[in-house]
Parts: sequence; structure tokens; C-alpha cells
Amino acid sequence: MATSHSLVALFRELAQLAALDEGSSMSFRARAYENAVEAIASYPGDLAALSERQLTAIDGIGPATAKKIREFFQKGSIARLEELRRKYPPEFVALGRIPGIGPKTLLRLRDELGVTNVETLAAALAGQKLRALPGLGVKTEEKILQSIERMRAAGFEPPAEQARVPIAKAMPIVRELAAALAVLPGGPGVQYCGSLRRLDETTGPADIVAATSDPLAVHAAFAGHQAVARVLEQDGTVTSVETGTGLRVDLRTVDPSRFGAACLWRTGSPAHVARLAARAAGRGWTLDEEGLKDADGETVAADPEDAIYEALGLAPIAPPLREDRGEIEQAERRALPAPVRLEQVRGDLHVHTTLSGDGRSTLEEILDSAAARGYEYLAITDHAEDLSMNGATREQLAAQRAQIEALRGRHPGMALLHGSELNIDREGDVDYDPAFRRTLDWCVASVHSHFDLPRAEQTRRILRAMEDPTVHVIGHLSGRRIGTRMGIDLDVDAVLERAAATGTAIEINAALARLDASSEVLYRARGMDVTFVISTDTHHTREFARMEWGVLHATRGWVDPERVANLWPRARFLDWLHARRG
Repeated sequence: MATSHSLVALFRELAQLAALDEGSSMSFRARAYENAVEAIASYPGDLAALSERQLTAIDGIGPATAKKIREFFQKGSIARLEELRRKYPPEFVALGRIPGIGPKTLLRLRDELGVTNVETLAAALAGQKLRALPGLGVKTEEKILQSIERMRAAGFEPPAEQARVPIAKAMPIVRELAAALAVLPGGPGVQYCGSLRRLDETTGPADIVAATSDPLAVHAAFAGHQAVARVLEQDGTVTSVETGTGLRVDLRTVDPSRFGAACLWRTGSPAHVARLAARAAGRGWTLDEEGLKDADGETVAADPEDAIYEALGLAPIAPPLREDRGEIEQAERRALPAPVRLEQVRGDLHVHTTLSGDGRSTLEEILDSAAARGYEYLAITDHAEDLSMNGATREQLAAQRAQIEALRGRHPGMALLHGSELNIDREGDVDYDPAFRRTLDWCVASVHSHFDLPRAEQTRRILRAMEDPTVHVIGHLSGRRIGTRMGIDLDVDAVLERAAATGTAIEINAALARLDASSEVLYRARGMDVTFVISTDTHHTREFARMEWGVLHATRGWVDPERVANLWPRARFLDWLHARRG
């Protein structure tokens, strides 16, 4: 059955390019494509098996969208998307990621100043040409310059998307390809590797390794997959393809006896792998993708990966840690933090329902899905009133509380917390009045606006929110969207120190587009008395599955499982919550 990940990615790109083409993110076509993304991602069956008429029966899919879906399954591409890609090359589209440059402004820069890439934009800024355009002026020019400076300071160049693909765009498609290979006859072992397996924020060409005794069949299935737009190169052991979204994916087949070595070799960062090879050389051995061998060429260890680490005198190192930032030394001392495991998670503490304007699942659906996962506690945190279009009034929240009370008996094994995701305003204040907030069991406070304030102001607003006794956790700390929006600039040390002092938790947001707080922030917090919660920020029941990424991201950031509140048993978590409220 053809899965929908490729189609979701293509319609997201259609929405972005349609917004640019029409000069507005609120254009009818852009909104229609965004609705299609939700409909496609939510559909539980095989879209490829549906006719146009059947597709239009799905809420969110109109006749024009249905035609494009059928076109994709029949031809492997969508003509309108190809047309827009030719009209708006990637280096031009990437400029829209710069804060201060919306679709309408971007089109004006191209049409009136000839701006088509980062170089021509830099020339226009250097010549102070933007200020001469009606409706822009000096302030817009200065804001764009400041945004570019911040992006470059963070290693986030405007055209970087051409070389590095955000994890949220790459991971679903690579996992789709790997899953399709894993069910082939003979059950080949399959593992995606490289940056994606380390849960890096972006990836270059993605790697998949397959262990098989029938490589020809595996390569043929890979090259013929629905997600593949064209084959770039192919030989007996490697096939390189480009997907419909423009991502390059390389498949390597190996003998099953060498599977672990190949995965280890292609997962770790170059520095990590080099350190392992040097350690092997110190013993008179060699290490490569064939395995660990002694001076006579005899195999010491080749499968599984853990056997290679053990042979080198190291505790096994989890894939997200393989970056060469101290993990080898800690593995030698058997002092690495234990990886956070998915089965340790006992609850989710950032969950939306249809009461949020962008929620897609009802309260009943959310509760049933959480209970099916065996959760011991769950926090419902719909958006608060100050979030334009998506927020709930206090009257609506009061009604929801009554609804939750009525549903408690349906899930007696799960503690239900009624809460809200509050908005941190420019000054650090949050929604509603303190008395109303005290009626809520759990409050997440997050930044949703004012992303361009100076570092000192951003830090002050977060610290002020932490001082509020009704705020339990700071959600998606920086507010970033990987590959599309820079997060706010913060004094991270000051934030972590205040979190420890106030007992305010820091969220590890599990959405692949966020992974926020970043692994760098998590790594900096090691050894501090900071509490974390791993949350999915669910808006649809399918998004509960994001927790997988949250636990891997926590591992990547060296977070001690003992510091993660929603790994605690129900009684301990509720005791901590009550003490925090007191």
C-alpha cells in the first residue's frame, strides 16, 4: 500500500509556492493545499486506491485537489507543482525564510530590484535600495539586515535548504522507503543512518543500509518506489535516487554478517567514526564499514553495532549521541547517561483538542487515544485567549473542564489534568488573570509572537513567565521551526538557572519541526537541577506518535531520564505537581 508521506510533503510545498505565487499566505489555493495536507495525513486507508469522487468525499479534499492526488499516484509527480518549481527556484524561495520578508515583499524584491538569491539580496541591501520601495522603508531594511545577521551567527544561511533538508521534511520519506524495503520477501534488515539516525536537525543526502542475500531485488524495489522521482546512479551495491521532494537518498546493500558495522560506519559523525578508528588502530586493529579486524585481517566484531563498541572497550553508544562531544570518554568510563526509552513515558503534558482553532481531534478522541497508549496521566492544554483565531475564552475553558469531569469515569486509570497553553507576551505576562489560572491544573507558557526582539528582552520575558507561580513549564523554548523560522535569541544560561531556581520545567517538544529546546540547550543543562517534560504538542491523535522523536532528542541532549517528570510514576508526578503549585 502506498503511504502518504511523500504526498504530504508535496502538498506542503504546493501550499508554500501557491502563497508565494499569489503574494499571500492566506490565499485561497494555499489554504486549500494546507487543508489537503491535514486530510491526507489523517486518512487511515490507502489513498491510492480511491477514485477522484471518493477522494472528494474526504473532508478537506476538493475536486482540484483530488485530481492532483490521482495525478501523483498515476504519474509520480504533479504538473502544477513542477510548474511552480520552475517559476520559483529553491534559492529564491529560501529567501522567504528570512524574518521580515513575506510572500508579497519577496515578489516585489524580485520584480522591482531583481533579487533572485542571497547574493542579489545582499547587493540590494548594501546599496540601500529597499528603502526606496513604497511601503518598505528604512525600518524594513534594517530589520532584514538584523535577521540575516542573526541567521548567519546561528549558522543558518538563507539558501541552506538546497544543501541541507530539515528533518521534518526528510524523515517521513526516508522512513517510508526503509519500511517498504523491510517487508520484502526474505525480510532484509533495514536501517536509515547518517544525520537522520542521530536526529540532527537537518540532513544532506540520506543513507539507508539493507542487509540482504538478494541485493538485486532490494535495489529494484527501492528504485521503483512511488516516492522516487528519478534514479541518479546505480551499481551492484549502491543505488542513489531523488525523491519527488528533491531529497537524495542512497541505498547500500551489505551481507547480513556485516550489517552492524555498515550501520555504525554510516551513522556516526565523521569525527565520532574517526575516533573509533583511531582507537582500533591503537590496538593494532582496523575499523571500516566491513567491521573491526585484527592485524591478520580476521574479524573481531562486525554485527551487531554494540559488539564493536564492546570490543573497543566502550559501553554501547546510542545513535543520537554519536557526535564526538565527550561520549567516547564517558563510554570508556561507563558513565554515559542512560538513553531515554519510549516505554518509560507515562504521560503527555501538551495536548490540544478541537477547542484550539488548529486542533483536529475531539476531546473524546484524544482521551481514548492516550488511554490506548497506557498513559497514567494526561494534560489537555488548548490555546489561551490571546492567541489570535486559535485561543479559547475562559467560558469555553470552564465548559471544557465540566466535560473533562464528566469523562473521568471513562478512563479511571488515567489522571486527567485540565490546563492551557498560555501565550508569553512581549513583557513576559501570560493570558487570563491569576485567579482564573489557579483554577487550571497545568499551564504551559509559550512564545508565539515578537520573535525579533533583542536578546535581553527575549530573556527577560521568559524569566518573568518562569516567576509566575501558575506556570508549570515553558513550551517550545525558542519558538523555532527548523528550516523555516529562527527561534528567539536567549541567554540560555540565565534561563536554565532560573528554571532550576523556580522549579519551572523546560519542555522537550517532540514535533520534528521543532525539537525545542534544542539539543545544545539540553546538553548545557546537564548536571543542573532542571526538570524537563517531553511533550508531543499533539493537535491530532496521530501526533501522539511524535513521542518517539522526543525521547530520542532527550537522549541526544544527554538528558538524565531521572530529570524527566513525565517518566515518573503517577503518584510521584502528582506529588511534584502539587508541591509546585503550593
